Amino acid sequence: MMTVHTDDMRTDDLRTDDMRYEALKDRKGAVGLNFILAVLSTGIFCRPGCPARRPLRKNCVFYETAALALKAGYRPCKRCHPLGGQRAALESLMQEIYANPEADWSAKALEEKGLAPTTLRRQFKAHTGFGLGAFIRWVRLGQAAQSLTQGETVIMAQLDAGFDSPSGFRAAFGDMFGQAPARIKFDEQNPLCVAWHETPMGRMVSIADETALYMLEFTNRVKMLAQVKRLHRLHNRPILVGRTVISEHIEDELKRYFKGELKQFETPLVLTGTDFQKQTWAQLCAIPYGETRSYAQLAMAVGNEKAVRAVASSNAKNGLALIVPCHRVIAKDGSLGGYAGGVERKSALLSLETNNL
Repeated sequence: MMTVHTDDMRTDDLRTDDMRYEALKDRKGAVGLNFILAVLSTGIFCRPGCPARRPLRKNCVFYETAALALKAGYRPCKRCHPLGGQRAALESLMQEIYANPEADWSAKALEEKGLAPTTLRRQFKAHTGFGLGAFIRWVRLGQAAQSLTQGETVIMAQLDAGFDSPSGFRAAFGDMFGQAPARIKFDEQNPLCVAWHETPMGRMVSIADETALYMLEFTNRVKMLAQVKRLHRLHNRPILVGRTVISEHIEDELKRYFKGELKQFETPLVLTGTDFQKQTWAQLCAIPYGETRSYAQLAMAVGNEKAVRAVASSNAKNGLALIVPCHRVIAKDGSLGGYAGGVERKSALLSLETNNL
């Protein structure tokens, strides 16, 4: 008979076990959450978002790590790979796409590689924040842009990127970079690098160079690709998978923030937005750790008490989660309001800060 070691269970005040169980109802939204679900009736443990049927509440035990679930005698699920084998496979796939983006990545080709296309696409989205097809298109277009800046003809760049139609290539290229293929100019010697970071509240993605951070978001943020396209257009630089000094710096700060040790981020930033948005974000950064402000108060802080909707829109377009603390803005009536990373996560972030004052 299996022994349940309750002392090993996760008991931090960011999320109760009942809240974790409720979070499992939204399988897609639960994928990025960092806790382990063990099932008493089967002896198996899973990561949130596992495609298996959700067990009854009475059969659920929650742990902070897979190691604790193993210690308690549970076996890893073969569908969701809670020991991380799937993560390694996905990162290997990403590198393979970068090395050979023009290859056949159709469902049939994936099946021939021994991969289940539907499951792979879901897991890829959960891991990176990008759809598999969108990621492949992004890599192809990025490499096409680099080829063009090196003197390649438009037609050859189009074919290398896997586009049969010139009009389709021009439309996709313009959507990504905001300019026609023949006019593209890239600072290819100074790319931006995208990296992923594990946190207790879900995986995050950063975009940085060697001197500053340009984006930091939870991977389940809505309209993630739109953020990346915006950086492409405004900074005219390729975005590659890789780590920089800044990537490592923000990872260290994230670890200390979630432990309650860091109250103020010091990673250098590049803010990408309008003057009004930057003014709003500056006022967000002025909200002290552990405190909140209403949207109306934020509007007054930027000097226009009638600009509540405008500051709310600027809030939503903030691409530097946690660092520019839009989670500290709540509704006038005291309710949480919205949050691109999910209202449940917003509540957990506010609790984290309040409990570590």
